[in-house]
Amino acid sequence: MPHCLIASSNKHTTIEVVINREKMTSSCWNRFFCGLVFLCFGFLGLITSPAEAAIKKYQFDVQVKNVSRLCHAKSIVTVNGRFPGPTIYVREGDRVVVNVTNHAQYNMSIHWHGVKQYRNGWADGPAYITQCPIQTGSSYTYDFNVTGQRGTLWWHAHILWLRATVYGAIVIMPKQGTPFPFPQPHREAEIILGEWWNVDVEEFVKKANNLGLAPNTSDAHTINGKPGPLFPCSEKHTFVMEVEQGKTYLLRIINAALNDELFFAIAGHNLTVVEVDAVYTKPFTTQAILIAPGQTTNVLVQANQASGRYFMATRPFMDAPVPIDKKEATGIFQYIGIPNTVLPSLPQLPASNDTSFALSYGKKLKSLNTPNFPANVPLKVDRKLFYTIGFGKESCPTCLNGTRFVASLNNISFEMPQVGLLQAHYFNLKGVFKTDFPDRPQTPFNYTGAPLTANLGTSTGTRLSKIAFNSTVELVLQDTNLLTVETHPFHLHGYNFFVVGTGIGNFDPAKDPAKYNLVDPVERNTVGVPTGGWTAIRFRADNPGVWFMHCHLELHTGWGLKTAFVVEDGPGSDQSVLPVPKDLPPC
Repeated sequence: MPHCLIASSNKHTTIEVVINREKMTSSCWNRFFCGLVFLCFGFLGLITSPAEAAIKKYQFDVQVKNVSRLCHAKSIVTVNGRFPGPTIYVREGDRVVVNVTNHAQYNMSIHWHGVKQYRNGWADGPAYITQCPIQTGSSYTYDFNVTGQRGTLWWHAHILWLRATVYGAIVIMPKQGTPFPFPQPHREAEIILGEWWNVDVEEFVKKANNLGLAPNTSDAHTINGKPGPLFPCSEKHTFVMEVEQGKTYLLRIINAALNDELFFAIAGHNLTVVEVDAVYTKPFTTQAILIAPGQTTNVLVQANQASGRYFMATRPFMDAPVPIDKKEATGIFQYIGIPNTVLPSLPQLPASNDTSFALSYGKKLKSLNTPNFPANVPLKVDRKLFYTIGFGKESCPTCLNGTRFVASLNNISFEMPQVGLLQAHYFNLKGVFKTDFPDRPQTPFNYTGAPLTANLGTSTGTRLSKIAFNSTVELVLQDTNLLTVETHPFHLHGYNFFVVGTGIGNFDPAKDPAKYNLVDPVERNTVGVPTGGWTAIRFRADNPGVWFMHCHLELHTGWGLKTAFVVEDGPGSDQSVLPVPKDLPPC
């Protein structure tokens, strides 16, 4: 039987939700589960004061499960046998304790994407950056606080390409008694967009790497793990959301795809954007959203159309000469009482290469910037960084064409270490990494001019940038036409940042900063660098530790499009990296 277990002590309240889902329909399950979760939260409000924090405990069993999609059955790695994995439900201020036990054949680590992890990189999760992976048969407990954050984040595997199937949502409710800064929805739903391959992902990626080739694009995109009825054998693999006429719903949308920015829309219904990456935004209404891998977007949708069945749909955005899968994954937005025999209508998504939509959509994203939710944009900059994004080829005698692709920042392709960088920093281990990553490219050139195929002598190394504690940083990410221009979503671990500027072409340090938005720029943890353009971000380096920064396209990350910042300890006793957990996985 479903129940919530609530135990209270003087300092914390521990909540465990135990549910038996067998034989429940998806729509019944959705209504029931939301009700149970809010019942638990509501009851928690009766027995705790607003100042108290709860401890939310979860058990994640990483295990292999047989799953069928698109007429193909295969074994996939899952958490608790679920695809997508379980949702983490917390309140702002809670402590989260997740014990991860690895029963699969692959090493594993889990990243809590967007959780700031103040002083606590040990719980961040990227393999060989903040920890060595959890080996088969072993466990590790991720123990962290959710401080000063509320909204939608997500978790995923952070090793190899295992996040193809190992991912789930994190829902952070506001503190008790704190309302949303937008109309209270009747109900909520998580919408996780993903990708599906018919073959074993790790096997084909390994083969592609050995041949020096790019892996195949996915066979389908998915909504909550399901491709929808426009694909073969997928009528039963369709996400259905039942809605009531006249009610307003909050959709927590997550792009968990490995390599594709995605459009999302619901036929006949407008979407009102109210939050991105767990930061409230100035609301604006749109027919479709654009969301990059790693990003989250919360939207309000009103069930105010004629009762019927409407497709929600997603497909990739790509405005560079790169092959993509253009087929639409679909779910169904279904008014209660409408029979399943009614044929849904499809939304009009933007064209796959609609650059103007992408740029105009990005400009609409602004921080709420109210007294309760201010935009504390750094106005003075202590450290200015300029990183170029490039592709190249390096010699590979065993590869099919004698070369393989590499990707770089400032012409340096990142080489993964064999021990965790945070351990090396904390224990001052020599020879693991250098802190000589250049603040700007050594050889400036016309970054977005004619395609450059010349070998610029890309180097490889584990080179990091050291940042003084509490200093303010401006980083300009510049796309280049080395082999080809392309859009890149960059994610910075351990921080949010403000997107103060973006543009097409080469960044002009003399003119472009005058156009920055320093009043209400959007605040987030993952930002897209436009094809053949640049993006400028600012943040205050007040979180000590080693923090990964990488392209969130798995293909590019694997080619070396990544680096890390070493943020030094501060002078205060509460401004240094926390001690090492006793169960940190060995290397």
